[in-house]
Amino acid sequence: MRTALALLMLALAQPAWADSHRELDRRAKALASQLRCLVCQNQTIAESNAPLAADLRRLVSEQLAEGRSDREIIDFMVARYGDFVLYKPPLKAATLLLWFGPALLLAGGAATLFIVLRRRRARLEVRELTEEEHRRVRSLLEGAGDREAP
Repeated sequence: MRTALALLMLALAQPAWADSHRELDRRAKALASQLRCLVCQNQTIAESNAPLAADLRRLVSEQLAEGRSDREIIDFMVARYGDFVLYKPPLKAATLLLWFGPALLLAGGAATLFIVLRRRRARLEVRELTEEEHRRVRSLLEGAGDREAP
C-alpha cells in the first residue's frame, strides 16, 4: 500500500516538475538572447557555438536553478563583463561609442569621400585660357610646324 501511495504521489508531482523545468528553460533562452557572445560579438550566446557562449548559457541556467531573478542574472553578467555583454546595452555615457560609433564612422567616411571627390573635380575642371596663353600656344604650334617641314 505504501509503495502504491508513493508511486501515486510521484506521478502527481511529475507534471508540476515538468512545468517548472519548462519555465526555467524558457527563461534561460530569453536571457541568452539578451546577452552578447564575447567571442563572436555579433551573436547572442543563444546563437553562438563558441565554448565561452556555452559556458555562459550553463552559468545562466545554474543561476536560474538557484532561484535568482532575471534582473539579478543580468546584473551579475554586467558586473563581470561590463555593458558590452548586453546585446542591447543601455544608453549612457560609457556606452555612447557602442551606440553611435558606427554612425560616426559612416559619417566620417562619407565626409572624407565628399572632400576627396570635390578636390579631384577642382583639379580636373576645364577653364578658359587667357589671351596670353592662347598666343603662347599658337607660337609653340607654329614653331613645331616649322621644324616638321624639311
